[in-house]
Order: sequence, then C-alpha cells, then structure tokens
Amino acid sequence: MDWDIEIDAIGLKCPLPVLRLQKSLARLGPGKVARLLASDPMAAIDVPHFCAEAGHDLIRCAEAADHHEFLIRKRA
Repeated sequence: MDWDIEIDAIGLKCPLPVLRLQKSLARLGPGKVARLLASDPMAAIDVPHFCAEAGHDLIRCAEAADHHEFLIRKRA
C-alpha cells in the first residue's frame, strides 16, 4: 500500500510518536494515509488508542526487529 507522508519517530519516547502523528495528520487531507515508524514499545498501545479516539482508520500495524510500522488513514 502507498502512503502520502512518512513520519520517522524511531528513537522517540512516549508521547512523541503520537504527537508527531497527530501534527502530521492535521496537515493531510481526509482519506490520505500516513506511515509512522516508531521504536518505543508503548506505540503499539498508544497509536491504536489515538486512532480509535480521533476516528482515524488504523490500516496496518506491523512489528519489525527494531520498530513498529503503522499505516493510518485520516478520517473523512
């Protein structure tokens, strides 16, 4: 799947990955997709929670050896 913006939050601790995601989504139009890379283990909990609360679609959550990858579609 393609994305419109990539947010590299590797090395950042909670709550910075979600704050960067929130700020980036504010600049995107409805239906656009953001890819977030985060190494903080709490991101696996925080990002889905943020998406549910804000109404964004969490398309994908995958774990690599040293980070998590999230694809999020901005709510319409």
